[in-house]
Amino acid sequence: MAIDVHNLRSQFLHLLRTRRTPQVPLCVIPGKPVNDPLYQEFPKPIFSEVMASCPKEDIPNMKELLQEQNFYLTTEEGEQGRLPFLVLSMKETNKKKRPAIVFLHSTNKCKEWLRPLLQAYASRGYIAVAIDSRYHGERATNMTTYRDALISSWKKGDTMPFIYDTVWDLIKLADYLTEREDIDSSRIGITGESLGGMHAWFAAFADTRYSVVVPIIGVQGFRWAIEHDRWQGRVDSIKDVFEEAGSDLGKNEIDKEVVEKVWDRIAPGLASQFDSPYTVPVIAPRPLLILNGEEDPRCPIAGLVIPMSSVRKACADADCPLNFKVIAQAGIGHQMTPLMVNEASNWFDRFLKV
Repeated sequence: MAIDVHNLRSQFLHLLRTRRTPQVPLCVIPGKPVNDPLYQEFPKPIFSEVMASCPKEDIPNMKELLQEQNFYLTTEEGEQGRLPFLVLSMKETNKKKRPAIVFLHSTNKCKEWLRPLLQAYASRGYIAVAIDSRYHGERATNMTTYRDALISSWKKGDTMPFIYDTVWDLIKLADYLTEREDIDSSRIGITGESLGGMHAWFAAFADTRYSVVVPIIGVQGFRWAIEHDRWQGRVDSIKDVFEEAGSDLGKNEIDKEVVEKVWDRIAPGLASQFDSPYTVPVIAPRPLLILNGEEDPRCPIAGLVIPMSSVRKACADADCPLNFKVIAQAGIGHQMTPLMVNEASNWFDRFLKV
């Protein structure tokens, strides 16, 4: 399947611009640590053993050597145009540029949730970055901010809170990261869990400055799921907007017509020209590791046959077949596991460490 990469990417970037508030100059201002981050779920999550399993260097005086920076990056006008992000790195006396990795949280969580991963990667010489995605963390005001934004997008069609608006932020973040004197702009990786995995996938499709890519339990075939009646798992993760749409469409229950109309409204092209068979291969031949659970109902591995085949061909044609790998962990549903965390760590070390 031939893909016109330049045209496809141009179409996507044009779409992102059509639902933007007026553009503003890129501006970064200092922020402060968030002591009581907002999670849009109950009970509030406390600790992730999975993230804590990430390989780390044993540094006795880690607390003294770890440097934390909090910033706000202006990506467009308006409240959601202020992107909060957190940077962890080790204090260094030399001026050597280091690799950076952007970490993206799952639905209803925030950048602070990712701190164990940031600390682990920072201990190993990376500059570790995490953001609050749209309507999450510091960009949320209550427990239903993200839910309300999705429903508003369905009703008004003026925003794209599911995936796309955060991808715009990640493009602007790349503008900032490539200008930092301590970051090697040719070695910027990106990864995320679930919703964050989708953010990583689409950001890498849209912006080649993300040079190594590891989406975790995030890559799926949206059209495949509709055609094979496997859309329920993903829909259930943000069910309120589909229920609202079903009611507006006079439906007694959610069906695939509702699903298709919602995707077309809140994320145009997600189940058509920007679906995984077209956008995932565009990442190649940059190193790409896809980590999924073999039994994941939200990301059915059977729906990735075409994009996986296309990526393998692209990497083979570029004479770098080892730049692509898929791991579908047996017996695992929609959850990130220690194995996935370790495989992601190895992948980044392999391609970003010099």
